[in-house]
Amino acid sequence: MNNLLICGIYEEKTGKERSHMALITTGGQFIKDIEKYGALGAYVPLEGGFEGRYRRRIRAAGYTSLSITARGLGDVATYLTGVHGIRPPHLGKKSTGSGAAVGYRHFAPPIVTTHVENLPPKSKGLLLWIIEGHILSSQELEYLTNLPSLEPRLKLVVEVGGERYFRWSPLAEVIAIA
Repeated sequence: MNNLLICGIYEEKTGKERSHMALITTGGQFIKDIEKYGALGAYVPLEGGFEGRYRRRIRAAGYTSLSITARGLGDVATYLTGVHGIRPPHLGKKSTGSGAAVGYRHFAPPIVTTHVENLPPKSKGLLLWIIEGHILSSQELEYLTNLPSLEPRLKLVVEVGGERYFRWSPLAEVIAIA
């Protein structure tokens, strides 16, 4: 078949190439958009694979990449930018306090603040890729939209849904639609 393209899928009926399903992507527009908007909402294929290509392109552009899941974040603002307490599971044992819910609390440093303060000298910034972002509330998404303006070296990508091909839009537009 001489109509096979490496950079896309060839449609025999129309004779046109569909460029949105690129097998080999440069990520140039994605990098420009993430630097322009700071926070993007991504719709990714459910079988995965495309986000890894874009994360590689971001790392090649000089950013440090960190991936987390939205499940179990709790208070997003405190988890990302403030010191927060974590209670380990009690496993059915009573603690020294009055009940199983009262027990030892461990304190964890803020994820974003710690990583941004410890970036390599030549790094452009931190890319925080949040998977399963569809479970976040509109208030949490709004906070994530404003977070890059508070910390300019932080860029965010939140996976907000599934799609047949990888596409993105500014996170502010995703909130306005929802």
